[in-house]
Amino acid sequence: MRPPPLLEPGPDLTPDQVRRYARQLRLPEIGREGQRRLLAARVLVVGAGGLGSPVLQYLAAAGVGTLGVVDDDVVEESNLQRQVVHTTADLGSAKAGSAARAVAALNPSVRVVPHPFRLDGTSIGELLAAYDLVVDGSDNFATRFLLDDRCRAVGLPLVWGAVLAGAGQVSLAWAPHGPTYRDVVPEPPPPGSVPACSEAGVLGPTVATIGSLMAAEVLKVVTGSGELLLGRVLVLDSFAATVRTLTVGVDPRAAAGRGPAVTAVRPATPEIDVADLGGNPTLVDVRDEIEVEVDGEIPGAVRLPPGWWEGDRGGLPPGRLVLVCSGGARSAALWAELDPADRDRTASLRGGLRAWRAAGGRAG
Repeated sequence: MRPPPLLEPGPDLTPDQVRRYARQLRLPEIGREGQRRLLAARVLVVGAGGLGSPVLQYLAAAGVGTLGVVDDDVVEESNLQRQVVHTTADLGSAKAGSAARAVAALNPSVRVVPHPFRLDGTSIGELLAAYDLVVDGSDNFATRFLLDDRCRAVGLPLVWGAVLAGAGQVSLAWAPHGPTYRDVVPEPPPPGSVPACSEAGVLGPTVATIGSLMAAEVLKVVTGSGELLLGRVLVLDSFAATVRTLTVGVDPRAAAGRGPAVTAVRPATPEIDVADLGGNPTLVDVRDEIEVEVDGEIPGAVRLPPGWWEGDRGGLPPGRLVLVCSGGARSAALWAELDPADRDRTASLRGGLRAWRAAGGRAG
């Protein structure tokens, strides 16, 4: 049995609203009543990046009454290839504020609430209480599992999506009506086992397609229309030009709440903060050539010796070492591949190059 519409309809439409949403009102699946539900809806979008961009734009265009935007990052030039809610003029600006300005320009009648911080176990409870539905466009497993656990606990519908390279997934998690994210991915994968977009690359149109499907799922949940992706995961491969739908069931462990609640994902790898880089350790840059060309050298750092990636794990410089990648995940995973003797003298820089620059570092 499909869930009922998420909300009761709001007030009747004004003439201006009828004109603005005329093409949407003609759809029998939406109509005036569905539009009134959309205008009354409060949707929290976590992540104002590649997935959040089309989600925010299409939900604003559709007339969702209140949109919350959660993101603690700033706009960088490499974001603009796919994060189309931001422009060149927004470089260096907080993503939450930049996205809020874009939404306000697109549809001034939508109430936009920027939340320029990272979700954690302390901030999430009060935040979720202010919204009717959550969209997860985040880029890390800690946030995904935290959202899934908390939404499952309070019964909030959670539309989630993920993209890597040219492939993407989208689904709806809504307990107790059906499976949640943990039924698809029971536990967070080991740190660094799934590369970030900065490492694997990402095709912009794939992000746009998955984000648009996420927005469509929100509209269906709010209006009570169409077939929901509840218990199904839509899988897109842009390069292969294929779309599949996988059926998933409820994992009894997740349904019973036996999966460990996530408030953060911390790797077991020895990590070190930028502030604790005393004693002049040798920084080992583990980024690839394209990353170095785009983001610049790390002054004083050494690169991994030739042949290291082909299986020769020797040749590292002597003394205390700190591995550095773009964001910290890959260097943490790489630590496990070191010889035992090298592990004892090596740590991973928490936050990677981004944290190093935020603390005052500059590209060479």
